Amino acid sequence: MSSFSLSDLETIVRERAKAPPEQSWTAKLVAAGQSKAAKKLGEEAVEAVMAAVTDDRQNLTYEAADLLYHLLVVLKIADIPLSDVMGELERRTAQSGLTEKASRQPS
Repeated sequence: MSSFSLSDLETIVRERAKAPPEQSWTAKLVAAGQSKAAKKLGEEAVEAVMAAVTDDRQNLTYEAADLLYHLLVVLKIADIPLSDVMGELERRTAQSGLTEKASRQPS
């Protein structure tokens, strides 16, 4: 089991975002803006779904890593710390998923 965490990845994303875009993929995505980063996030989500529905465990693992990385880049650009997301997950998991879902306001 790895001791590497999403917090570790968030720190790496934050540090690499400071590099010149020609030296870091993270910095290049950040410099390109939220639209480009969100598009990459969407592409990775689709690739993860495709791996899941084809039962390709190895590729799903790979694509899930890409998805988490790109999500953290999108959050970085939006200036939303991972702790805010984890706090929301903690709030939601304090009750059953069905109860939590029923309590949401319709959008």
